[in-house]
Amino acid sequence: MGVGTGLSLPLYPSTVRITGIDISKEMLDIARERITQNQLPNVEELLEMDAEKLRFADAKFDKVIAMYVVSVVANPIRVVEEMRRVCKPGGELFIVNHFHSQRPVVRELENVFSPLSKLAGFRPDLELDAFIRDTGLDVIEKGRANLFGYWKILRCRRDRIQIT
Repeated sequence: MGVGTGLSLPLYPSTVRITGIDISKEMLDIARERITQNQLPNVEELLEMDAEKLRFADAKFDKVIAMYVVSVVANPIRVVEEMRRVCKPGGELFIVNHFHSQRPVVRELENVFSPLSKLAGFRPDLELDAFIRDTGLDVIEKGRANLFGYWKILRCRRDRIQIT
């Protein structure tokens, strides 16, 4: 989800089969050029699609990845529901995104710029703990996606493990 211009596509192992979606036709056109330039035969499809309304069958994918998507969509909970729906039982969900900083100075700057960011379609004040709670994600690992930790990676199980 959110394949954009395909910048991350060359980073996937060549053994991984990829279906990418984005809501922007223009970005997908650039991604297709990148696939050709980088000779990426493992990218099977790039489709124009809304992450909140996926046109895939249930349980189609082993892993579902949302790159920088949940803070730019109208309904992040719906996106996670769709991720869960199209992921096979026992599969994994990965979310790479910015969440509201816990560092006081950065957090205050985010608060100051939040109204402007929202006009551009980005919510810098998405709270990680509330997002996890509201989506019911079963997070098995949290990590930083860049040097400064501004973006986070959540690795989640599709299914919660029920202990009886």
